[in-house]
Amino acid sequence: EIASCLVGSEMCIRDSSTSDAIADLNFVLATTARTRDMTKPVFTPETAAKEMRGRAQSGASIGVLFGKESSGLDNDDVALADGAITVPLNPEFTSLNLAQAVLLLSYEWFKFEDQTIPYELQMPDDTRPANKQELLWLYHHLEQELDNTGFLMVTEKRPIMIRKIRNMLARAQMTEQEVRIYRGMISVSYTHLRAHETRGNL
Repeated sequence: EIASCLVGSEMCIRDSSTSDAIADLNFVLATTARTRDMTKPVFTPETAAKEMRGRAQSGASIGVLFGKESSGLDNDDVALADGAITVPLNPEFTSLNLAQAVLLLSYEWFKFEDQTIPYELQMPDDTRPANKQELLWLYHHLEQELDNTGFLMVTEKRPIMIRKIRNMLARAQMTEQEVRIYRGMISVSYTHLRAHETRGNL
């Protein structure tokens, strides 16, 4: 019998004999951590989800067999499946508990419909990413003050140092607000340095 269907999902969990559970399915994969001396296609969770998605979109009814947490699936159960799913794990620790296995397969299934942006730089509404002109102003400002302090005094090393500094700052992906803060820090630091030098010369 069908024990439960996941809320908001087309996935159902069946708790019955293997033959009864898969009777109305067209394509079934069995989860196993061991080779069973059977000739079968073996999928990773990701490739299994892709295969099952493709078949489901073509109208096939698909399913996954999970065994008992204590012993896994019997060979007779695996023999009824069209293929096997094996998770690449540390060879010394190849077992997952039932909850982990279900979560892993469910997540891989979910990923194929997930529209989440793979990478996104989130920031407050009151700022935006700094544009290249703002970054160039920052570079020139910092380089001018580094020249004034003598940090870039070695002529032959100056171009290399500038490239490294610019590359380091570019990787920071600063907002325009952060650029203004950085330039303010440069200005205050150099003003303080000049004031200190002036007092020292008195």
